[in-house]
Amino acid sequence: MSETKTDTKKLYIKTYGCQMNVYDSERMAEALGGSGYTEVSSPEEADMILLNTCHIREKAAEKVYSELGRYKDLKDAKPGLKIGVAGCVAQAEGEEIMRRQPMVDLVVGPQSYHKLPQLEAKAGLGVKALDTDFPEEDKFEHLKSRPKARRAPAAFLTVQEGCDKFCAFCVVPYTRGAEVSRPVTRVLSEARDLVERGVREITLLGQNVNAYHGAAEGGTWGLARLIRALAEVEGLERIRFTTSHPNDMEDDLIAAHGDCGKLMPYLHLPVQSGSDRILKAMNRKHRAEDYLRLIGRIRAARPDIALSGDFIVGFPGESDQDFEDTMALVREVGYASAFSFKYSPRPGTPAAEKGDRMVDPEVASERLHRLQALITEQQRAFQDAMVGREVSVLFEKPGRMPGQMVGKSDYLHAVHVTGAEVAVGDIRRVRIIGSGPNSLGGEIVG
Repeated sequence: MSETKTDTKKLYIKTYGCQMNVYDSERMAEALGGSGYTEVSSPEEADMILLNTCHIREKAAEKVYSELGRYKDLKDAKPGLKIGVAGCVAQAEGEEIMRRQPMVDLVVGPQSYHKLPQLEAKAGLGVKALDTDFPEEDKFEHLKSRPKARRAPAAFLTVQEGCDKFCAFCVVPYTRGAEVSRPVTRVLSEARDLVERGVREITLLGQNVNAYHGAAEGGTWGLARLIRALAEVEGLERIRFTTSHPNDMEDDLIAAHGDCGKLMPYLHLPVQSGSDRILKAMNRKHRAEDYLRLIGRIRAARPDIALSGDFIVGFPGESDQDFEDTMALVREVGYASAFSFKYSPRPGTPAAEKGDRMVDPEVASERLHRLQALITEQQRAFQDAMVGREVSVLFEKPGRMPGQMVGKSDYLHAVHVTGAEVAVGDIRRVRIIGSGPNSLGGEIVG
């Protein structure tokens, strides 16, 4: 009796937002791989299009609806094409997505994507599939093991999800749920698997990654203990983590920046504002002084650390003085890089109900321009100060120029070298010889 060969189905995933969504998209592709799907690079090739969405940025839902509208002709030309929406917009909008865009076949929230094969099978029968629950089971435990294909030398690994902080401007507690940490054994097992496949640097991910408290034999481990255990994994040479909350920066994690050689000297620690009045309105539960004192302790542990942050300008009720307090904090910290945004309301959040206190859009734009100019000045100063120094660089890919290789320094700078015998995955000592707008030039010294 002859075997029937199943045709491979093709999957196109478009990922919006943060590194956690990048990680989630990888795992979604793996989950659907068991149903016969392989990834392709364009929607025109696909038998299934999946949008993995983010709800953080302004008008996030409308951008998703706009993207879906672009696929109408594809759906008309290929009636068997399945279209799905995953991630935080899926969680927030739910049935509204299917109502506004009837061509959508399935909607799945970020805590249920391990159920994608069942939802895809349901959609294949012509039934609309929706799952935006917060299931009790661990979605990671239900996913198939990763195939043993080689990986790029740097990878993301989610260890913590959700948020209990309820900042007044943020939808994450509503779309990702309460803080949950993955068990230690599962994190270590996945890390070892990644290293076996060629990974040399792992970035640990979480909405509040330093709130990690993973179950382990005999109790729970915090993030610092997890990092120290990962540092013992042979072949894993670099460890990073993001994103952190100031209130969860515990003593042992600060100490790890000074005594764990594999933990890279880069920390993203959002503060959002330099005004105590605005921080209180944001429900951040810390003061500017607390943040600055924390920065001092971190720098005492690792004096050369590169610091990054997040800032929101134009939060409801922000005065000129509140904004000047933010500028003063930025000047005092001296960031290697930072991200800044103009406030935009998210439906369902407490700040969105303060419409009568909204800052004039032109004023908010002018403040954002001033803040970004200061951040850019600090970023360039930090980069320029690298010239003449030696750094460790993990090379990740060929550059655009012949003979050029590009990698990341321990401080997360993009670094390029030309004309050297360097392979993807190599970690080499590099002397920085030039500073450009977005990268550093270097030469191999070891």
